[in-house]
Order: sequence, then structure tokens, then C-alpha cells
Amino acid sequence: MNIVITGASRGIGKAIAEKFASQGHHLFLTSKKEDGLQNTVRALQASYPTILIASKAFDLRHEAGDFGEWILSKGIEVDVLINNAGSFSPGQVQDEPIGLLEEQLATNLFGAYHLTRKLLPSMIKRKAGHIFNICSIASLKAYPNGGAYGISKYALYGFSQNLRMEMMPYHIKVTAVFPGAVLTESWGDYDNSAARIMEASDIATMIYAATQLTAAACVEDIIIRPLLGDL
Repeated sequence: MNIVITGASRGIGKAIAEKFASQGHHLFLTSKKEDGLQNTVRALQASYPTILIASKAFDLRHEAGDFGEWILSKGIEVDVLINNAGSFSPGQVQDEPIGLLEEQLATNLFGAYHLTRKLLPSMIKRKAGHIFNICSIASLKAYPNGGAYGISKYALYGFSQNLRMEMMPYHIKVTAVFPGAVLTESWGDYDNSAARIMEASDIATMIYAATQLTAAACVEDIIIRPLLGDL
């Protein structure tokens, strides 16, 4: 299969890329920063030399359409699209910086929306494909200091729900993923020796499993949280 992953240079996106690579699938990756993206590609290619890995850096806040065109220029059939790129900026509605909502929507929603729209026509024509949107537990329940981030993740889930209904006649699967706390670089030097929060590989494993079902089955939502609950 051909797998398109955004935000693929680190964290959950990198773990997803490694999971699909380990199963022999071809990868088409993007991230905002070229150096981090190429470090990831080199590591993956060294571990899995028989698969095709193509990558190019794009800022999906402004260049989602460009990334989509780059994918289409490869002449491939996109089997799985994973809209993972996103960012977290804490704040409260009443006092967070002006412009934060627009930035969070651009990062966490608009990139996924515009990239999906660019790639959908070929999927619709084939009546095949699987789209994953990496939402958040914050998409389901607001929490203090969530602010614009929570709003943007609620919106991403709304996009996923609409897309799921619209794509049913075309046999295209849509899955929303709701991770709780996951150990990524954003946690800094957090000591997870007690396994208090999840590993990025946990999310990757669940996403990969959802792609292995028969054509008749669609996992609509994946809610995955730390065993002891959210922090």
C-alpha cells in the first residue's frame, strides 16, 4: 500500500511511519522542517531498504494544496492518508494571545481539510482508500487551559464526522483517532519509567490494525488513553 503521513518527522507521525514501513508499505511523508524529516527518512530507509520512501517538507498551514499536488505528481494511488500534523498551544479563551485561534485552526484543521480535498477525487474515482484524522481526547471533552487548541480539535472531529458520512457511497473509510497523553518530544524529559502515559507506538499499532479489516468494516473512532487515565 501507499501511505501518506503528515507531521511524520517525530512523535506519533514517525511511529506510524515506522509501523507501516515494518510491514513493507511505501511511504510518502511530509513535515514542516526539512532537516528533521530527512533524519527520519534516513533512519527508516536504513532499517527498511526494500520500501519506497519519498519525502518533502511543507508547511501545511499554507501549503497543503502544494503537498497534495506533489503527491499526485508521483502518479500513485493513495491507499491510506494519515492527517497527523498538528500543534498544541495552551491558553484560555479570555486571555490567550490574539491570533492563536487562527493559528491553531490553520495547523490542526485547515491543513487536513485542504490536503484531503486535494487527494479525494482519485480515491472517489477508485472507490477505495482510508483516511485517518489524528484528533485528541480534547476533541471529546474540554479541559482547563485547552482554549484554542481544544476548539481546533473539536473542529477536526466535526470534519471527520462529516467526511465519514459523505464518503460512505464511495467505499472510502474515515477514522478519527483520539489519543490521550502520549510520550513525545513535547513532554521534554518526563520520566515515564512507570509507564504512566502511552508510547507513540501504541497509537501506530491501533491505526495499523484498523487498516487490516475487510472491506465491509470501518473503525469510525479510536479512543486510546493511559491505563490510569489522563494527566
